[in-house]
Amino acid sequence: MKTLKGPAIFLAQFAATQKPFDTLENIAQWAAGLGYQAVQIPTLDKQFIDLELAAGSQSYCDEISGRLAQHGVQIAELSTHLQGQLVAVHPAYDMAMDGFAPLALRGKPQARTEWAVAQLKLAAQASQRLGLRAHVTFSGSLAWPYLYPWPQRPSGLIESAFEELARRWTPILDAFDDTGVDLCYEVHPGEDLFDGASYERFLDHVRQHPRACLLYDPSHLLLQQLDYLAFIDCYHERIKAFHVKDAEFRPDGRQGVYGGYLPWSERAGRFRSPGDGQIDFKAIFSKLTQYDFPGWAVLEWECCLKHPEQGAAEGASFIRQHIIRAAERAFDDFAGSGLDPAGMRKMLGLL
Repeated sequence: MKTLKGPAIFLAQFAATQKPFDTLENIAQWAAGLGYQAVQIPTLDKQFIDLELAAGSQSYCDEISGRLAQHGVQIAELSTHLQGQLVAVHPAYDMAMDGFAPLALRGKPQARTEWAVAQLKLAAQASQRLGLRAHVTFSGSLAWPYLYPWPQRPSGLIESAFEELARRWTPILDAFDDTGVDLCYEVHPGEDLFDGASYERFLDHVRQHPRACLLYDPSHLLLQQLDYLAFIDCYHERIKAFHVKDAEFRPDGRQGVYGGYLPWSERAGRFRSPGDGQIDFKAIFSKLTQYDFPGWAVLEWECCLKHPEQGAAEGASFIRQHIIRAAERAFDDFAGSGLDPAGMRKMLGLL
């Protein structure tokens, strides 16, 4: 069994223009001061990393790694969540999603998609140069508006959506395969890959591509009322990244899973800082240790009540307390019989 690596922290929710959240070196120093050993870096803009430069320059990647190492921090993964979202966008969301794209591409859906695909391929190269084994992203969505439709969906609509989704992602997955990096989709409402069944459908369409892996985030599974522990049993071979994010679901007579269009603080289901919600992290860390999870335990802070700096300060110790040092021998080895194969056959009456 393997001991999980961590604690690490996703920087997206903390990026700002003021110190210490303004540059990679400053925010890394801040994270290290809280006890984090690694950072997960968003790549949409150049605030923390220049994705194109990292894809093409080993010296640039070595410089970044070296500067982080001075603070005792390394890179857990790069993130292209927002670029991945733009690989597949239903027209209903064009205006909302345009904000993730460069200004020159807004209002140009096809060009925006081509840019997003190129970004993912750059991320594969950059991850390889940085010595990373996993990358995290979103799948995007063509079918999400038809999740709970009225009138009913036409027969074949979802199949067509996943055929197109697979057509767009297969060349990206191949690029990650060429670099030896796993592409980890965060299953997430709003994406076409939002639960186990939709992920399996995608796997079928990409022919069980070996790089089509998972970022495990139990918060999104809890809010769907999905068994987030059984999810690990089902997909542990594909889980290569892990977000430590808590949530709670408290339905009442007015609202349930869909939340009634209420703001986050008033929803039945809402994200919480780790330890403040309902997720059984002791069981999660146990299962991931049992299944030899190879990656980092990364805090993704999202909470509608707690200040982010408090959440970050508490998160490192929370993760550290939950990481299990994997056993190196069986607990009952002291009582072993010491029999060799011949002795064991004799013990079974097989002379």
